Amino acid sequence: MPRFNDAKHDQPRAPRQAMTTPMALGIALIFGSMLLPMAVARDPQMAEVLVSAPEPRYVAPTLRDRIGRIWAPVYIDGQGPLRLVLDTGATTSALTHEAANLLALSPDRSRKVLLRGTTGVAPATVVRAKRVEIGDFLSENQRLVLVDDAFGGADGVLATGALSERRIVAEFRKDRIEITRSRGQPAPPGFSTIPVQFAPKRVPWVEAWVGPVKVKAVIDTGAQQSLGNVALRMALIEARRRGVEGYPEEVIGVTGDVQDGISLRVPTIRLGGVRVNHARINFLDLHIFEHWRLNDEPAMLIGMDVIGVLDTFILDYRRRELQIQTRG
Repeated sequence: MPRFNDAKHDQPRAPRQAMTTPMALGIALIFGSMLLPMAVARDPQMAEVLVSAPEPRYVAPTLRDRIGRIWAPVYIDGQGPLRLVLDTGATTSALTHEAANLLALSPDRSRKVLLRGTTGVAPATVVRAKRVEIGDFLSENQRLVLVDDAFGGADGVLATGALSERRIVAEFRKDRIEITRSRGQPAPPGFSTIPVQFAPKRVPWVEAWVGPVKVKAVIDTGAQQSLGNVALRMALIEARRRGVEGYPEEVIGVTGDVQDGISLRVPTIRLGGVRVNHARINFLDLHIFEHWRLNDEPAMLIGMDVIGVLDTFILDYRRRELQIQTRG
């Protein structure tokens, strides 16, 4: 049975890390009970953390043999840059245990949190950073969840929910990412624009179409593959008036929970004036759809298998707008 995190879909990995869990999707925090007191002291000796990974360094397009990624260079407590996966579907940022150790960040053992992923929830430990810097964005006293995997070789996940009033530009052809304060600038010439709405915790979604079916589409740059709920699959079957064949495919969430889905080739996906042909969607009854109350209507997560075929992807939180350009 093919796995969602099959090696052929993975971004080239950093030599110093060996990762096995696949993707980072929406992460939410629920504080739990008091546990052990924190007893690990900060190591005063901290060498500079360097990005060590094959090219591309920041923005990888989706190609035939791999799913693209958006990597953000991030400084934590003045150390870096660390390479974090930019995840518009996450509501809090995360670090791998290895990255936290390199930064000498002591786990807060006085409490646990619940890590809410695509397929389930699991307890997790947190660390606190005095400063998190990316572009011209600075956040102080930031809480970061510790995870076992870096999602394709990165040092963790950068949630975009905290990037209020920011503008994220990812140019896949130029291997370039820019995160700046939005000045309300309109889309450049030749771009399609789509109004953005927000689910809880600033998770962005847009109205889209899959063939004749209108869907709520969550923009999730942390997901390798686009995922659809059962309501969308049933609407597509009804529209075609016949069954749709597919093959089984597993989804492994950030919590390690596994769900079985069915991967189907779908009609053209339309995002504003952009059309994506020959796409596949993995359909399943995901935990995160229930959490976002998207079980009863056609909905999907648009992952990097779709986003990564674009030339340029711009998400402007201040304008509440998605601006996209296809490859020429």
